[in-house]
Amino acid sequence: MTTSSVPAVPADLALRRLRETSPLVQCITNAVVTGFTANVLLAVGAAPAMVDIPTEAGAFATAAGGLLVNLGTPTAEQRQAAREATAATDRWVLDPVAVGSLPVRTPLAHELLAARPAIVRGNASEIIALAGLGGGGRGVDSLATPEEALDAAIHLAREHGAVVAVSGEVDLITDGRDIVRVGGGDRLLTLVTGGGCSLGATMAGFLAVCDPLSAAVAASTVHAVAAEQAAAICAGPGSFAVTFLDRLAAVTPHDLTDRADRSVVAS
Repeated sequence: MTTSSVPAVPADLALRRLRETSPLVQCITNAVVTGFTANVLLAVGAAPAMVDIPTEAGAFATAAGGLLVNLGTPTAEQRQAAREATAATDRWVLDPVAVGSLPVRTPLAHELLAARPAIVRGNASEIIALAGLGGGGRGVDSLATPEEALDAAIHLAREHGAVVAVSGEVDLITDGRDIVRVGGGDRLLTLVTGGGCSLGATMAGFLAVCDPLSAAVAASTVHAVAAEQAAAICAGPGSFAVTFLDRLAAVTPHDLTDRADRSVVAS
């Protein structure tokens, strides 16, 4: 692979920018993953802020470098906070956790999608359901592969002007024209609560320093490299979670070069 296959801002440069500026990242995220998500942001070089109550959320979003809205446990307060925050910034990531048939988060996801997130990140079943092409997965688990979600991802990207990132064994990221695939990582990441949710937060961090396509690719690449390195030296899911944080902090820009494949969607 050559560096010409990487989006406008290569992942190595994006990581340098993030660590130089330590952007403030606001997270309206689910209760299960709050601590892990904050630690991931700290490890990669950003500054987490879990500001998720009404009245404060909108005001804070104007100061944050990036915003994550994750629908994993959408309480009434979080739903209102998400509406306020997404109205105040265009540098935000929507993570439509477990959308499909569930009656609260599914219409909320569509409502927030209309507010035009910069990035939509989810597993294949979530992306297919959000595009109206399927009923969702098994809870938070996907029943489809990223390649099976390609048409849905392209549709969402073109319809809503967003970058769509589909997580899986090989992450698939598209702005409706370019398709970027980021391989690597390790299955142990799927055995740690917050592995996918924290990726959305890292994407929000990179939104503070580069365009949405580059931000999504950089975040996926950083997580993939750190997961590979952690899996090589850990004993199982418990030690992997700790080692993953260590490796996120230790990843160098050089580790990220030549990791992405890019192609162009036929018009």
